[in-house]
Amino acid sequence: MTVAEQLEIIRRGAVEILLEKDLQEKLEKSAKTGVPLKIKAGFDPTAPDLHLGHTVLLHKMRQFQQLGHEIYFLIGDFTGMIGDPTGKSETRKPLTREQVLKNAETYRSQVFKILDPQKTKVVFNSEWLGKLSASDLIGLAAKYTVARMLEREDFSNRFANQLPISIHEFLYPLIQGYDSVALQADVELGGTDQKFNLLVGRELQREWGQTPQVVITMPLLEGLDGVNKMGKSLGNYIGINEPADEIFGKIMSISDELMLRYYELLSDLPLPELQRLKAGIKDGSVHPMEAKKQLGREIVARYHGADSATAAEENFVKRFRDHQLPEELEEITLTLEGDKVLLCKVLTEAGLVKSNSEGRRAVQQGGVKVNSDKVANENLELAAGVYILQVGKRRIARVRLSK
Repeated sequence: MTVAEQLEIIRRGAVEILLEKDLQEKLEKSAKTGVPLKIKAGFDPTAPDLHLGHTVLLHKMRQFQQLGHEIYFLIGDFTGMIGDPTGKSETRKPLTREQVLKNAETYRSQVFKILDPQKTKVVFNSEWLGKLSASDLIGLAAKYTVARMLEREDFSNRFANQLPISIHEFLYPLIQGYDSVALQADVELGGTDQKFNLLVGRELQREWGQTPQVVITMPLLEGLDGVNKMGKSLGNYIGINEPADEIFGKIMSISDELMLRYYELLSDLPLPELQRLKAGIKDGSVHPMEAKKQLGREIVARYHGADSATAAEENFVKRFRDHQLPEELEEITLTLEGDKVLLCKVLTEAGLVKSNSEGRRAVQQGGVKVNSDKVANENLELAAGVYILQVGKRRIARVRLSK
């Protein structure tokens, strides 16, 4: 591909490229010399069960891989024992060595569902960070000032509110930045919440006489509720190890707007085809339901294979169409006050029953379904997410619970 074509693919879904002119120069040099760029992304092994939110970075790494560049999947086994302070309002408890290694192994078994294992270099930052002496660490700390550290929003907020900041937390951005020095990275990928740490890597590379890496930040993917960052604590996630039917069903539950965002960040659909899809949905020539099915098939096939994707679609159609659920359902958005809410309360607020007690009676009588599954527990609680709720045969709604 030409440099211009590569840039078009790399820009897809990215929030910022710092600096794009530097990236263009690196790509042009790579094209002339035949030497691939070193692309790095670091993962602290703190949440080993990956969901689609985690895969946004992996998908961008895969694009670089398909463009012929060298991918470094960095497992932060050393930094994981410190704990990333990003976005934290209090000091984070570090993981033990045993926890880190166990989680890291789980990561390795999952990422190769996306990345080509033959073309991916898996590295652990303990390989170089574990060799640093006390003198080396002090020298590294001398490269950055406390004032610069306090420019970071989470640190400055904690300092202003007189909340404790441990000295070791200041070391985290430095040693993450030192990873880029050790690997001599050309490009580092990270979420928007990691921008400060990624830029520290650029500064440290200058200190070591290296050409600064290009920083590419990717968005934090919204979960099923379309509002909050995808995460297990909110229950608004799609796990890549979930059953094929579960993944397909969850994708079919998202809004049309969120579907297009998932296409941009997670799909391999070429850009021209994606533009035609967007235009078709806008002018009515493409039905959003069919576009979701296409996305569902692609995502399920990636993690479970093509046969499972076909079966998941057939099962979805059988569950919903055969139960005579309309494809176009009224959508109701409700706000969660806590992490979960009683199903009976949701039924009342959605107008499907007149009161919580009526909702409980409907459950007791076997007349309530959640995503076509009959509910027997009148105390069932729902977390953030999107649900198709049915009371009897005629009262049906798609309910979006968001925080």
